[in-house]
Amino acid sequence: MRFIHLSDLHIGKRVNGFSMLEDQRFILKQILEIAENTDAAVIAGDVYDKTIPPAEAVELFDEFLTSLSEKHIPVLIISGNHDSAERIAFASKIINKQNIYIAGVFRGSLDKITIDDIDFYLMPFIKPVHVKQFFPDTKIESYEDAVKTILQNTNIDTTRKNVLIAHQFITCSHHETLRCDSESVSVGGIDNIDVSVFDCFDYVALGHIHNAQSIGRDSVRYAGSPLKYSFSEARHNKSVTVVTIDEEVKTELIPLTPIRDMREIKGDISSILSPEIYTLANTDDYVHVTLTDDDEILDAISKVRAVYPNVMAIDFCNNRTKALRDVNPIENTEQKSPVDLFGDFYEIQNNEKMNEDEEAIVRSIFESYGDDR
Repeated sequence: MRFIHLSDLHIGKRVNGFSMLEDQRFILKQILEIAENTDAAVIAGDVYDKTIPPAEAVELFDEFLTSLSEKHIPVLIISGNHDSAERIAFASKIINKQNIYIAGVFRGSLDKITIDDIDFYLMPFIKPVHVKQFFPDTKIESYEDAVKTILQNTNIDTTRKNVLIAHQFITCSHHETLRCDSESVSVGGIDNIDVSVFDCFDYVALGHIHNAQSIGRDSVRYAGSPLKYSFSEARHNKSVTVVTIDEEVKTELIPLTPIRDMREIKGDISSILSPEIYTLANTDDYVHVTLTDDDEILDAISKVRAVYPNVMAIDFCNNRTKALRDVNPIENTEQKSPVDLFGDFYEIQNNEKMNEDEEAIVRSIFESYGDDR
């Protein structure tokens, strides 16, 4: 059996004010082409970016599901922490008849769907409080306790091939899970679940982390998001995971090519705007530009946008900003005069001291207000 493993579609997402719907429609068409050669599609949570997605996002996902259904490809979906569990599961009993299975709300047990002799268990995003209400006599203090409790109360036939679909933060004692800025993970590691909890499954299809990776063993995998959703993902290689389960489990990462990449550019403005540089890549990409010019650039954003229309952010990295980062805190402020304090501020801003003429002007201003100390 072969199935595609997807997650973190985040349909309807906006990045730095830019709608990603056109990019998402483009990438979902690529995914549909890949899905044609598979027996099922797994979506491991965060279908939408918001609990109440915009109408255009719902329409796009509806088109995607309809296309999969028309190709007679069963679809298994769980809710993620960005989804509204109740909304995403709306009419799920009706669409089950179209071989589209959605586990939105955890109701005390896992849904099991069997396809081609493979048992798929659907575990929507859960918190300890969600599980505690169904097992009030069990000590559940952490996310790991919650997941363990669910699995201990699930009748899993280990003589068969079993797949778990989950949307949680999984860790391994000797493996660092690679995360990025666009993910939300609880502070302090209270949501960590050790990979050993899933030893009874042949494959674990994970969502929640945007960087495709395996955790502990190759058959416990995050599919990653199909698009880059922050500049911390600029160096990610986005893909679709295709899983083959026969006597053993094999995974293949099929690259995805976006209509617009997300990348970072650094240099002085004349270089960045020169044909020698901008012709090296697609100028319609989403870019984060860092300018290194020491001189002030008037209306830098307009100048950059004339060449890179989808610039999302501009920063500056020059002698002035380096001085701001490296400067030691100003000491003994209470003993310093306003002129001396302004002189410290001037030096931080300009990476040089005021000259005598500038200091005289500042002193005269403070004297006019009767406070030059």
